[in-house]
Amino acid sequence: MAIDFLIKTFQDSNHNDAIVWKDKVYSYSFLLGRILHYQKFLDDNHISPGTITILEGEFSPNSVALFLALIQRKCILVPITPEAGAQKLEWINIAQGEVSFVINEDDQVEITRHRQQVSHELFDKLRKWQHPGLILFSSGTTGKSKAVVHDFIALLDRFKKPRKPSRTIAFLLFDHMGGIDTLFHIISNGGCIITCKDRSPDAVLQAIEKFKAELLPTSPTFLNLILLSESYKRYDLGSLKAVTYGTEPMPESTLSRFNKIFPHIKMLQTYGMSEIGVLKSKSKDSGSLWVKIGGNGIETRVVDGILQVKTASTFLGYLNAPDPITEDGWFVTGDSVIVDGPYMKILGRKSDIISVGGEKVFPAEVESVIQEIDNVAESTVYGEKNPVLGNIVCARIRLWKEEDQKAVARRIKKYCGEKLQNFKVPMKITFNQEIQHSSRFKKKPVL
Repeated sequence: MAIDFLIKTFQDSNHNDAIVWKDKVYSYSFLLGRILHYQKFLDDNHISPGTITILEGEFSPNSVALFLALIQRKCILVPITPEAGAQKLEWINIAQGEVSFVINEDDQVEITRHRQQVSHELFDKLRKWQHPGLILFSSGTTGKSKAVVHDFIALLDRFKKPRKPSRTIAFLLFDHMGGIDTLFHIISNGGCIITCKDRSPDAVLQAIEKFKAELLPTSPTFLNLILLSESYKRYDLGSLKAVTYGTEPMPESTLSRFNKIFPHIKMLQTYGMSEIGVLKSKSKDSGSLWVKIGGNGIETRVVDGILQVKTASTFLGYLNAPDPITEDGWFVTGDSVIVDGPYMKILGRKSDIISVGGEKVFPAEVESVIQEIDNVAESTVYGEKNPVLGNIVCARIRLWKEEDQKAVARRIKKYCGEKLQNFKVPMKITFNQEIQHSSRFKKKPVL
């Protein structure tokens, strides 16, 4: 059965901490009991294999147990968090959800059935194979939600090799590939998932101190917020052994500052997408943005400067968009990279490149320099049409503290002029105190 290897691990880790939720610790013995409970619950509610099930919740004991029971039942899962907000109904309709399970704040389950006409060749394929499925929603640069369909059996295969268990902060969300990867990486090895009351720097660092977390999977944006807020000065982070970061390019300035303050913490770059999962990766060292991706059935190649990936865990297709797989089976990631032997450096999305008089500008490079400047909380670099150069480089700045904006703009242009080639220096600088990152702590695109 799909999760038999997990059940064996749970039995072997019977008395170990499995989940910390609302400051209470739940064991693997408790989790096993809840899985059995939800298997009967699914029987009682006539949930058959192949049912498209919406599961709305977070990393609570009951949501994890029900998640695993639905996989064992060979359902097609659509995990959603309360943060989905207005997109929730859109996603349910696109996924053709047949039944919703909502885990409320008291960790109780509410069930709702939907009147849907279910019809799609990808659903037919999963049902024919008698495999559980997973649907995630990935937003492109246009903001339109794409429904990514996975065979859960292929995703679970990567977690069958035993690894060292760790106590890990559940920072990435329940409906995010990084969050799902975190969940299965931890529970497949008998580790502990530590949830936080919110994802502010203080709440996360307090949880690390209180529950002796060893691993923090997060984003560069969140690491920058930790540095800016100086919240790290208020907590003992001695238990934290490693930080993994991904979801967006890491500014070299942020990585350098974090390493200087926390020399004992190992920094590891991860690489993944909703369509291909989180891939095996290895950073050159804690202070390097060069990373080795691949191995264990994962192949990579670079075509015209763009990374392509082939792996058994590549998704089956989209419910509502054309298939992006090449004729020879490669997924085109859209990420621009440069290669040095077995290592590569991810420069950013091809769609984000700014062409200035025929020269390429990667926003992440300029943002990294701007982030070194005093009082800059966040910066977003983007292109704007220009009749002479084709495009000019623009920067939108959020300040940490109130300051004369003209003085800051002069400081930014002067500093960038010293660090960057002239065509990369922002010609237009605007200021806005609106937060520039999403609820996933990922930089928002400029629309």
